[in-house]
Amino acid sequence: MYQINRPLAKHKLIYVLVSGLVSATAFAQSQPSLEITATGSQEATQSILTPTKILQGDELLNKLGSTLGATLANELGVSATGYGAGSSRPVIRGLEGARVQILQNGLSVGDVSNISQDHAVGNNMQNTHQVEILRGAAALLYGSGSSGGLVNVVNDRILTNLPDRPTGAVNTSYETVNNGRAGSVEVDGAFGSVAVHVDTAINNANNYTIPGSSIQSPGGWTVPPAGVDAINYTGKLPNTFSNQNNLGVGVSYVGQNGYTGVSVERLNNNYGIPTPEGGSINQSQNRYDLQHQTRDPFAGFSSFKFSAANSNYNHTEFNNVGEAASLWKNIANEARFELAHNPLAGWKGTFGAQVSAASLNATEVGSGSYAIVPPTKTNSNALFWIEEGKWNSLQGNLGLRYNNVAQKPNLGTVLEEQPITPPEGGTTPSIALQNRNFNLMSYSAGGLWNFIQGHGAGLAYTVSQRAPSAQELYSYGAHESTATFDIGNPNLTKETSHNLEFNIQKTSGLMRGKASVYANRFNNYIYGYYTGAAISNGGAEGDGFSVVTAQQAAATIKGIEGELTYNWRQHGVGGRVFGDASQGSFDAGGNLPLQPAPRLGAEIAHQQNGWLTNATYIYSYQQNRLASWEQGPAPSYNLLNAGISYTEKIKDVNWTVYMNLKNLLNEQIRYATTPMAVRLYAPQPGRSLMVGLRGTF
Repeated sequence: MYQINRPLAKHKLIYVLVSGLVSATAFAQSQPSLEITATGSQEATQSILTPTKILQGDELLNKLGSTLGATLANELGVSATGYGAGSSRPVIRGLEGARVQILQNGLSVGDVSNISQDHAVGNNMQNTHQVEILRGAAALLYGSGSSGGLVNVVNDRILTNLPDRPTGAVNTSYETVNNGRAGSVEVDGAFGSVAVHVDTAINNANNYTIPGSSIQSPGGWTVPPAGVDAINYTGKLPNTFSNQNNLGVGVSYVGQNGYTGVSVERLNNNYGIPTPEGGSINQSQNRYDLQHQTRDPFAGFSSFKFSAANSNYNHTEFNNVGEAASLWKNIANEARFELAHNPLAGWKGTFGAQVSAASLNATEVGSGSYAIVPPTKTNSNALFWIEEGKWNSLQGNLGLRYNNVAQKPNLGTVLEEQPITPPEGGTTPSIALQNRNFNLMSYSAGGLWNFIQGHGAGLAYTVSQRAPSAQELYSYGAHESTATFDIGNPNLTKETSHNLEFNIQKTSGLMRGKASVYANRFNNYIYGYYTGAAISNGGAEGDGFSVVTAQQAAATIKGIEGELTYNWRQHGVGGRVFGDASQGSFDAGGNLPLQPAPRLGAEIAHQQNGWLTNATYIYSYQQNRLASWEQGPAPSYNLLNAGISYTEKIKDVNWTVYMNLKNLLNEQIRYATTPMAVRLYAPQPGRSLMVGLRGTF
């Protein structure tokens, strides 16, 4: 109720923050004693292969969360899913799942997080060095169908240079909202021409505290849906715990003209699923990587790079009494090479090939077990070519990617019939297995006009094609963690995205900014449709689960985003104001599901003499433009975060003591990008204090 009665307060807070930012800017301009620095790389016009956003250094450490989605949730154009503390994935410009590919060091992470929001991303954030967001032509280097973009998590496990002395970092922290304890260690060293890296991390958190009560009201459930025994919790919310740990080792040989390295990682993650039914997921993954790069391999070419990865992923979903309900497995192999050529007639670029093979299987556990997703092999073979040129004040770029994707289910698999109660006048759905093959052609063209030094305007057009996933084609079974009975559609066709974007930017001086407006038109947009039918099996496992079928339709997402910064991430006072909004709709009428709400925000920071202080405020509007089957609205919220840290060098170690305050206003935050089963029942954590100590040497 308080969210409805506080519009005046929230707008006053926006006014205070923006006024403070303007005042701080004026103050900084009037004080010659402040140390102001500028970076040449920021002043230079960006290459098309430069990520749209790079999160690193102090900025990454201040925003670091236990999941990738939580880390990126407040970036420009990026929101997140919110399946409790254990699983959160980035949503870019209203797109999520398979449309936002997650990479680790340039290769697919190899998990099943793109299938369903309750599946956690298979990487550990504690030892991450950099997070990159790529769109457009740059995204075509790594995959087709990433119409939302790509997120590359870089941990530098395979070293490309020889450290001249042992280096590393240690970090430990405690958080109040969930009694969270985290710690990490990494060390780099060299023995002759061999570089060695070791890292390990642990992050254990109990159920977190929520503001108010768990069930959304008004506008949400007034009583739990039929078949759901939901308790309206206050205080600690059950099944919001998260316990994860990992160990990684990398070894590389570094020569004068390049390097060759291998790495291995073990990841374990056990986390709760905060739905009315409750439950948990126990996830594990083994990953092996190989990387090789040769600089100036032969005349006319500047670099040859080869990389490969193998990952063996599995997770078990448990019901609310701790019994195993389903087992998901994915074995993925991927290899790629890139060859970059020297400038030729004003153009420079990269071309290469990529192959991948994955085996997915999801099976119900226990008596009468059946295949939720039948054993399916997905083979992908791709060729890609990216070029960019520069002529005085003009830049141009071209990208092309061809992909062949083959989906091969085990045709001998028997899909067990389930007791489904169809909606009035409907029929019971069914599914048949068949091999599918897709030829995908994606391409991009763009230009940038630097009409004044440090000022540019650009236009880009990208066509991206995506093959339906094995789950979208062949699933047929109850999915406990989402409380749905998922039915695929073996007749789905490839999805095509046509994205047109105009942007303007200022990249030099103390005051900088950028703004974009875009329209993304989809042919055969694939989505999960809630039919209104439900499982009816006399109270057994899955009773009352909603039936969701894979369907396609024409759709369009339009959006705008922009930011203005002053002396951002430099010494002295810095500030930033920003905003983003996007909305997706079916061309035939109605809204796309799981669309983020519009947001406005402001940040202010001060960095001087080892001290770093910062504060961020975000106002998220109410999202009432929901799909016909979604309940809502998703309420508006005010998010206020702040942090302070101090760094002191003692002998050869830079020690930093820090304190981060999250959700200072103790607001109920429910992401519109989260499925109803969680959004209506499980808000995000309440007010929290994190204290920690880290050292780098």
